[in-house]
Amino acid sequence: MPDREGHTGGSLVQHGVRWCLFLGLTCFSFSAQNALNGNKVKLKPAQLPEIIGRASDLSDDYKVTPGIEYIQANNYSARLDVYQKAGPEPKATLVYIHGGGWGLGPSKEKYSLWFEPFLFLGWDVVNVEYRSSGISLAPAAVEDCLCALRWTIHNAKQYGFDTNQIVLMGHSAGGHLALMTGMAPESAGLDRECPGPEELKTAAIVDWFGITDVAELLSGPDRRGFAEKWLGGQPNSMEVAKLVSPLTYVRNGLPPIIIVHGDKDPTVPYSQSFRLDSALKDAGVPNELVTVPGGGHGFFGSAETRRAYTNIFAFLRGNGISPRFLP
Repeated sequence: MPDREGHTGGSLVQHGVRWCLFLGLTCFSFSAQNALNGNKVKLKPAQLPEIIGRASDLSDDYKVTPGIEYIQANNYSARLDVYQKAGPEPKATLVYIHGGGWGLGPSKEKYSLWFEPFLFLGWDVVNVEYRSSGISLAPAAVEDCLCALRWTIHNAKQYGFDTNQIVLMGHSAGGHLALMTGMAPESAGLDRECPGPEELKTAAIVDWFGITDVAELLSGPDRRGFAEKWLGGQPNSMEVAKLVSPLTYVRNGLPPIIIVHGDKDPTVPYSQSFRLDSALKDAGVPNELVTVPGGGHGFFGSAETRRAYTNIFAFLRGNGISPRFLP
């Protein structure tokens, strides 16, 4: 699956301006219209220290603990990074899972700016890596992500995670893994690598153009090489594909799910998200499909990305996930 770079350009000031506009928050006193009309925002000299201060608060407010091993499997040490917000009270926590076609190449660090809006809004973040298709075939990546969720819940007190406000999010293959982590029941047997007493509950799932039907990508017009590589020609590949497909587990009682997908995606068929949205509605699961007209596999542009994140945070708040917003 093609790599998708995070928003790495610009200074801390530009990032601060971008996300405040991005989320519709009145963080600083400047003209939003000027900001949206071009790349430059005209600021009075007296405003600049305030904006720099707001942006630099991230480095003061957060402690980052990188490279925590959460599981060893198949001679591989899977690790995660914790972005921990200062303060004694439990924080709403995002468990983020990167994409990349379940394959080698992308890393959790490469995609860390994808969850930047959550940091600006005071969330804790757990950034997860997992066994890729070059290390272990399906369903290993799903098993790892379930273990990462168990680790998050088990260590909630130590890191200040609010176990009632844990949200899963991922892009592309990461969207698929976020869905599987939040949807797969215990009966699926996918938590064999890290059994434990914790209930693997989540408050919501945010899926950015994730795969929902893996079997569809193994043959026919929607056949994809990255899916074949992950299944690895196993003799029971279709059975495994169904085991790791979110559409298999649609039922009443799932956490709220919001989906973002471009309707011209050449990599993950938009129809997969449409089918999941319809199935969730039929099952009575709170859900929303945010369609990006003409959108491909990411690269939606700033206006559509702002719209998507605005919908995401409105959806989360509408489903009772309301962490303290930045002033």
